[in-house]
Amino acid sequence: MTYTVAVVGATGAVGQQMIQSLEKRKFPVGKLIPLASARSAGGTVQFQGKTVTVLEATPDSFEGVDIALFSAGGGVSKFLAPEAVKRGAVVIDNSSAFRMDENVPLVVPEVNREALSDHQGIIANPNCSTIQMVVALKPLQDKYGLERIIVSTYQAVSGAGSQAIEELRAQAAAMLVGEEPVSNLLPVGKLDKHYPIAFNAIPQIDVGMENGFTFEEMKMVQETKKILGDDNLGITPTCVRIPVYRGHSEAVYVELKENYQLSDVRSLLENFPGIIVQDDLDQQEYPMPLDAAGFDEVFVGRLRRDLAHPKGLNMWIVSDNLLKGAASNAVQIAEALVADQRIRRG
Repeated sequence: MTYTVAVVGATGAVGQQMIQSLEKRKFPVGKLIPLASARSAGGTVQFQGKTVTVLEATPDSFEGVDIALFSAGGGVSKFLAPEAVKRGAVVIDNSSAFRMDENVPLVVPEVNREALSDHQGIIANPNCSTIQMVVALKPLQDKYGLERIIVSTYQAVSGAGSQAIEELRAQAAAMLVGEEPVSNLLPVGKLDKHYPIAFNAIPQIDVGMENGFTFEEMKMVQETKKILGDDNLGITPTCVRIPVYRGHSEAVYVELKENYQLSDVRSLLENFPGIIVQDDLDQQEYPMPLDAAGFDEVFVGRLRRDLAHPKGLNMWIVSDNLLKGAASNAVQIAEALVADQRIRRG
């Protein structure tokens, strides 16, 4: 059986990766409908060796669509996702619009696939930094229980879109020849300031909240609790944008509820779906963004017992933010829906 699949935001960085992931993972697409804004309509994308014209995304675009992958921003999702559902499509949305809606499952297939059984037409794709962390945490939660998490992220500029990649490239080139870098595309917070990202690290992603954390950081808190089903889990994040094109890294400290052996932890992670362990400091083997780019898996390394807390564990987690952090996770959700026969809703 094949399916008619729409990709909303098909010309954006994540939308392009969604289309590539559908092809790479051999999802049974009978017809692809790439959708975008009126400005981008009329362009083309490549899929399965064919050139497909991008259409304007309107409510009527979803007639006959089985699955709609959205990556066009929260405003577009709030308007068009319900329209797609009305016309019989199942929506997998990559924005933050529906993630904390109690009626919308927030899903990472390796972690909480069972949540798909309750979907009412819309399924939320978690934030990129959340996805890779919960994949690594899930086997630990199942075996030992989780008490507390402290995470610092090192996030690539592609998380801010394809234009941010071009800005980093242009800034780096300018600074290397002694010119002043131009900063236009990476706004920081409510004041809409722009700081150079080349050779820099910006400790703010998204707007600030009253509690002193940023919206990006609070996404990690709230989404992790929802996905792992633990409202009492302590989580303290710090999210930083760094001058890397692609691939988010995270330094994660987790306090477990039960005692552990480091060898058992390594074995748990090695045998968990979607994780690749690279953990040999003597051989200088550990995950890095350059090596993770282009892969759907989550890479884990630098496993070590904490020096102060007997149940504390430190690890380093890296994943391609455009793939597992967005596009391929969405396609994996679609694969699970097909396998579990949850596309056609009664």
